[in-house]
Amino acid sequence: MGFFQGSDRRKITGGKKGVNRGKRRYEVGSPFTETKLGQSSVREVERTRGGNEKVRLRYVDSAVVTDPATKQSKKVKILQVLDVPANREYARRGIVVKGAKLRTEIGTAVVTSRPGQDGVVNAVLVRQ
Repeated sequence: MGFFQGSDRRKITGGKKGVNRGKRRYEVGSPFTETKLGQSSVREVERTRGGNEKVRLRYVDSAVVTDPATKQSKKVKILQVLDVPANREYARRGIVVKGAKLRTEIGTAVVTSRPGQDGVVNAVLVRQ
């Protein structure tokens, strides 16, 4: 399956647009990395725009959780994915994305990083 992120060749009305060039390498996308709960596993992508390397998490078992009250950060174990506002199915399947609510050893936390892009799970503790 192709992942093309360039402009398509159709107008909103359904008519065809005039094509002035073909596809470009920088318009190629990639499938979404579903970071699941499990023993930590990392996959590296060779090159991104600008020559950087992108690190993707396949599986994760811990998160760096910051307590806003004490300003302390701690690496803790993730016990469960409670809720994912982006997609309810992700919570059922245990997929960690930005905005996901996690149950950790020290309490409930909300993910602030993008695990599939950054290669790390950062979260902020939520007081209830």
